Amino acid sequence: MLGSAQELCLLALLVLLGLGSLGALPPPCESQIYCHGDLLHQVQMARLFKDDKHFVDMPLAAAPDQVLQRFQELAVTHNHSVPRPQLQAFLQEHFQAPGQELQPWTPEDWKDSPRFLQKISDPRLRAWAGQLHQLWKKLGKKVKPEVLHRPERFSLIYSRHPFVVPGGRFLEFYYCYGHIPNGARVYYLQRSQPPLLALMMDRYVTHTDDIAFLRDNIGTLALELDFWTQNRTISVSLGTKSYVLNRYYVPYGGPRPESYSKDAELADTLPEGSREALWAELKAGAESGWDFSSRWFVGGRDPSSLSSIRTSKFVPVDLNAFLCQAEGLMAKFYASLGNDSQAEKYRNLREQRLAAMKAVLWDEEKGAWFDYDLEHGKKTQEFYPSNLAPLWADCFSDPGVVDKALKYLEDSKILTYQYGVPTSLHKTGQQWDFPNAWAPLQDLAIRGLAKSPSPRTQEVAFRLAQNWIRTNFDVYSHTSAMYEKYDISSGGQPGGGGEYEVQEGFGWTNGVALMLLDRYGDRLSSGTPRAFLDPPCLAAALLLSLLLQ
Repeated sequence: MLGSAQELCLLALLVLLGLGSLGALPPPCESQIYCHGDLLHQVQMARLFKDDKHFVDMPLAAAPDQVLQRFQELAVTHNHSVPRPQLQAFLQEHFQAPGQELQPWTPEDWKDSPRFLQKISDPRLRAWAGQLHQLWKKLGKKVKPEVLHRPERFSLIYSRHPFVVPGGRFLEFYYCYGHIPNGARVYYLQRSQPPLLALMMDRYVTHTDDIAFLRDNIGTLALELDFWTQNRTISVSLGTKSYVLNRYYVPYGGPRPESYSKDAELADTLPEGSREALWAELKAGAESGWDFSSRWFVGGRDPSSLSSIRTSKFVPVDLNAFLCQAEGLMAKFYASLGNDSQAEKYRNLREQRLAAMKAVLWDEEKGAWFDYDLEHGKKTQEFYPSNLAPLWADCFSDPGVVDKALKYLEDSKILTYQYGVPTSLHKTGQQWDFPNAWAPLQDLAIRGLAKSPSPRTQEVAFRLAQNWIRTNFDVYSHTSAMYEKYDISSGGQPGGGGEYEVQEGFGWTNGVALMLLDRYGDRLSSGTPRAFLDPPCLAAALLLSLLLQ
């Protein structure tokens, strides 16, 4: 029996399956309040709130038809240009504050003193980890019943299961069911997020050994991969061979509702005929999770400008690594369920993708994978931590590539950064660029390098973990908060740039910090001097580590 969230997501999938080219692009959802229409346009362009997401997260105080009728009457009174004070009064009467549809929730399996805390040797880090563990109760939420009974009054998609939110402006869970929309809002329905549902299932089954749950839901996992196959596939020709890989691609029109005014103003800088394409590329950038980055501007008219965004024109390394990982996990799942034919199907898909990634994305000389520019027919050659995603995802066949990747990091001078691995080496003002560093990208680098059998490469992984933990700990010591991103340019600070103020919380930062404390807790220190990880320092660090062990 499908829940309402699954039904909405599957409906979105069916719409996408019938979509053709980038002609007249449909809106991201049908709501004339939350996704398109005059009310959305006037409110967002009036900039009533510091963050455009605020308005589209506000629940309605009455039925949508009634609210739209009242707004139409107000608009006619003011010649279809409602003054700011009247707009504010209208919202106060017909909307509620964001977050009213949620209530607190503590996970049932939450324990006050989990065992992993005892593995952390440094007493200050152990106390800090205990405080981070308490944050899960603050971030735990449950949707109130009225969202189920009156879904038309909310942009939030109902879920009968409780969840953990990221924090700050992100009051909804991210990544739901079916083709996995960006998040649990109706305005996110037509774009996805990096495909990690199979990995989530693997973590759950490994922890619980709940094979019955896997058997009941394996079809949902297959649905996600089918979506990417049917809607995000691209063919790359190299010489006489063609390779099938995937890209981010969201052929839906209009400004993003949660960033409406920014998208509209950016589009005003372009000819009218280029605006729908811009908005589609912005949505594709949001689908990637890297919203936004020079990664998607490279090769455009102005590689430092958001107006040059061309996300769908790249074959991304990390997306294909995630899909490769998912295909391998699906083969394992089906084998454990006794379905040999499906297991063989996914093993073959993984092998085909491995070959395609090696041919199209791997650079033997540099020792890393690179995004492929479809329009220019070449790899981008720019540094991004996503270049190491295949290591993290176990999507490589030659064990020697891990140590080659270490040399790539050394050659790129990435190991000289003491406060974390930078998101890029370009300073564009976008949040997924220098000087910001993000927890998931530290995880890609650290756990990717840790797969090497070489003690030296494993030591680099540990030193990167030490640097990142120290950054998180130092900032927390001064602010009593965890942040979604950090500025690593001159000492660890809360990050900046992009479309909104840096957010506190924060789900993935907390998760990566606790994972690293669990993995390296017997070695991590709150007072270790910062490590410049150039080769001489690495040799000394490795020798000291071996002596201590």
